[in-house]
This record gives sequence, C-alpha cells and structure tokens, in this order.
Amino acid sequence: MHCVINSRVSARHNQGMNYLLNVENLVKSFGNNTVVDDLSFHISPGECLGVIGPNGAGKTTTLRMCLGLTAPDAGSITFFENLSMPEDALAIKSRLGVVAQMDTLDPDFTAEENLLVYGRYFGMKERDIKARIASLLEFGALTSKAKAKPGELSGGMKRRLSLARALINQPQMLMLDEPTTGLDPQARHLMWERLQMLMQEGKSILLTTHFMDEAERLCDRLLVIDHGKKIAEGKPRDLIAAHLEPDVVELYGQGALALAANDSPLRQHAARVEVSGETVFCYTAHAQPLLIALQAWPQVRSLHRPANLEDLFLKLTGRQMRENA
Repeated sequence: MHCVINSRVSARHNQGMNYLLNVENLVKSFGNNTVVDDLSFHISPGECLGVIGPNGAGKTTTLRMCLGLTAPDAGSITFFENLSMPEDALAIKSRLGVVAQMDTLDPDFTAEENLLVYGRYFGMKERDIKARIASLLEFGALTSKAKAKPGELSGGMKRRLSLARALINQPQMLMLDEPTTGLDPQARHLMWERLQMLMQEGKSILLTTHFMDEAERLCDRLLVIDHGKKIAEGKPRDLIAAHLEPDVVELYGQGALALAANDSPLRQHAARVEVSGETVFCYTAHAQPLLIALQAWPQVRSLHRPANLEDLFLKLTGRQMRENA
C-alpha cells in the first residue's frame, strides 16, 4: 500500500468538498532551492491534521503561505470553501486562530491585557472581549495569573496564554506551529489536554510538530513531507501498518552492533535491520523467534515494543541529521 497521493488527482477528487482549508499544487522556491514542491492537502471541519517532517522539509514555509505571510510561486490556498489566500487575507484571518513557534505576547501587558488588546485587532467591541477574558483565562488554567505579565509566567503558562489569545475571536480553525516546543513533560500534557478539549468542541486544527507522541495523540490524519514534497498521508495507525513491520526489537550494550552484521544469525529473524548510534533496530512481523535467539547473547540488552510513529518518521525521512537541524 502506497500512501502518497498524486496532488493533481487529489485536487480533482476534492472539488466540491466541504473543506475548511484546501491547498492545491503549492510551490515555493528561494533562489534555486525549491522549499515546497507541488504540495496538496486539505482539512475537513472538526479535523486535526498534523504536518511532520525533518527540519528544512518545508513545514513552516507552507504554514506561512497559508497565513498570507509568504507568497506562493504557484498553486492555490482556499479557506472556508470560497476565500482565497492572499486575496481574501483579512476575511480569512478574522476566522483563524494562530499560535506561532516563538512567543509573541506583549511583555508590557498583563495576561488579561494581552487578551483585550488582541481582541481589538479583530474589531471586537470591548464589552464582548471582556466577556470572554475570564473564561479564556480559566481555559488556560491562568485565572490566578490575570494580572501577571509574560515575564512572570513559566514557559507552559506563556504557551497556554498564547493559545487562549488565539481563541479570542472564536475562530473556526486553529493553526499551531510547534506549540509545545521547549515545554517540560507536565506542561506539554496540560497543553495537549487543552487542545483535546478544543477538538471535542469541533475545532479544526492544523498542527506542525516534531513530537511523534504529540502527533499520534492529537491528529486524525498526518501529512509527512520532506524536501517540500508529500511522501505520505493518512491516519497515524494506518500509516504505521502500511509502511512498517508490527514489532520492533531494540538491541544495545556490549556486542549489539556485531549482531547487525550481514552474517549475523539474527538476520534470518528480522525483516529489516537498522543501526542508529549504538542501537540496533530489528523490525519483524514475528518477534518471538528473534527474542528466543537473543538468549544466546545474554550480555546484549533488548527492548521489545510495537512499531510507532517515530519508526515511521525515520523510515520515510532517514536517520541522518540534517545540516540545518
């Protein structure tokens, strides 16, 4: 099963569909470097689409084009069925909520003032903004920090305030660029909880992330891109089943690397063997014979687990670090 969909075939199939965002044949180059290459995807109402790929794959450039911050060289971006970016940028942005990678909170304003001023950007009446501030601070678990300025908040609090601010205009769709980068595990989990609450309310989300557990937890579908091209698209578990053997046995410790050699007796029990650093990854549809064979090397430590999104990501995009990573 091959999950890459020809973008032009996809575009014909998508005509007339009720998509909140429909991107067709998007292209963007900087000099001789094509950053986004004939990319097509869509988001349906109530859906969370995750965009994953290595650094430099084109994720942020794609998001910037969708937000009208970078002009595409070719292709079309349509929101809410009939609004085109960048021609209808103001009308589109009035119905979007955006959380950028970097903190864009005003350091001179308190948490509630940040919400108030941001609401004014959308032309909202002050009484309508103030009516939403208390509930948004409660949503972000920030009620006790209403009078605190961003400099007094933790990283997790700032991200939750950014998310609450993005909701001030009651957007139909959220666009989140790596919203949990730099957060500790507790802060990440609280952010995930808030995003899941929004999804339960029917919000549509476009999410870029480097965290595979985040992608698997939050996303209905995934778009995997590399070198600006779509290389896979589908539901997380479907992609794993399509591209990977179901079981993984990780080997590490003394003697592990020798077991990755082509003449290793373990090779007959693995469909595929990969090495990353000092760890050997054995992919197999039947782990038990491999685990039994490993008993002959008691000094080698092992971990048996199901294949996951990280395995998928590394298979599709490679294990080598990128220059701009």
